[in-house]
Amino acid sequence: ESIDLSNNKELIYLNIKGCKLTSLDLSNHPSLTYLDCESNQLTTLDVSQNTDLASLLCEDNMLTTLNVSMNNDLIYLSCFSNQLTTLDVSKNKDLTYLYCFNNQLTNLDISSNTALTYFDCRENLLTSLDLSANTALTTLLCLDNQITSLDVSANTALSGLFCDGNQITSLDVSANNALTSLTCSNNLL
Repeated sequence: ESIDLSNNKELIYLNIKGCKLTSLDLSNHPSLTYLDCESNQLTTLDVSQNTDLASLLCEDNMLTTLNVSMNNDLIYLSCFSNQLTTLDVSKNKDLTYLYCFNNQLTNLDISSNTALTYFDCRENLLTSLDLSANTALTTLLCLDNQITSLDVSANTALSGLFCDGNQITSLDVSANNALTSLTCSNNLL
C-alpha cells in the first residue's frame, strides 16, 4: 500500500497510522512538523527533508534504520517496536521524550539530549547507559536489558525509575529525593 502526497506541499500535520503502508515519500514536505506513521509495514523512512519535524511517531513498523540527524527541532521521538540496531540522537538537542523500546539497540548515546525528561529504552540489548548529562530526566524505563551498573546520581529530578530485569549489582538512589516510583526486581542486587 502507498499514498501519493506529492501535490500536498503545504502539509504540516500528517497522521497515517495503521494504513498498511509499505512506502512513504515525504521528500516534498519541508514544513512537516508532526508525523504519525505508526502501525504500518514500513521498512524504510526518510525524514531528512523534513527539517521542521518536531514530533515523529513511527513505532510498530519494520524499520532497521532511522536517520534523524537532519531533524534538529525534534522534541518527541517514538520509534519503539521496530528492528533498530542503532539510533543516533546526537543532533536532536531539544529532544524531550524518547520512546525506543522493543528494538535491538546495543548502545545508545543520549549525552547530547540534556532536555530529555522521559526516556523509555526497555526491551533492548543495552549493557550500559550514561545518564550524567540528563539532569532534567524525570522518568527512566530501562527494563529488560543487560545493564550491569546504573548511575543515577546526576538525575536528581527523577521521579520514576524502572530498571527491572537487568544485571545490576548495586543501585544508589540516595541523590534521588524526588523519586516516587522505583522498581528494580530481577537484578543481581
